[in-house]
Amino acid sequence: MLSDILGNDQDTSPEDWLLGIAHAALDVALEGTEAAQMSLLITDDETVHSLNAQFRGLDEVTDVLSFSAEHPGHWEGEAEPPSDSVETGGFDFVMPPGELSPLGEVIVSYPQAQRQAEECGAPLEHELALLVVHGVLHLVGHDHLDPEETELMLAKEHTALTKLNIKT
Repeated sequence: MLSDILGNDQDTSPEDWLLGIAHAALDVALEGTEAAQMSLLITDDETVHSLNAQFRGLDEVTDVLSFSAEHPGHWEGEAEPPSDSVETGGFDFVMPPGELSPLGEVIVSYPQAQRQAEECGAPLEHELALLVVHGVLHLVGHDHLDPEETELMLAKEHTALTKLNIKT
């Protein structure tokens, strides 16, 4: 359970802890230039596996998925892209006045995070923080498809995790 990783810190709820991670990641990703909103879901392997197959064409569990409103990436997977998707001509998403722009959704597999933390001998909270930061960076368009992109993304991950006093 997520509350187990918070140890003796009774002042911090799991939700507040995750919110702090997401805020730090957004601050680094957006470089403090704008405010935005995002969704964060911590879920099970089955949900992540299903989404990974449906939207990425990969019939496997992964640790984190990012669905960006701004940077949709290449559409793959079992589902057909919506007819009004960005790849098929685009559409404008209108927000009510005063609402923050939506960046997208980050979805983390809690069991996969547990396995990865055990494999590398890291505390679970460090792995969860890394996955949330990694997912947020994908939301704003960072990727690791080539060495230069990877280097920049790793540097931003390091900056965000350092702000949170998490060793990388």
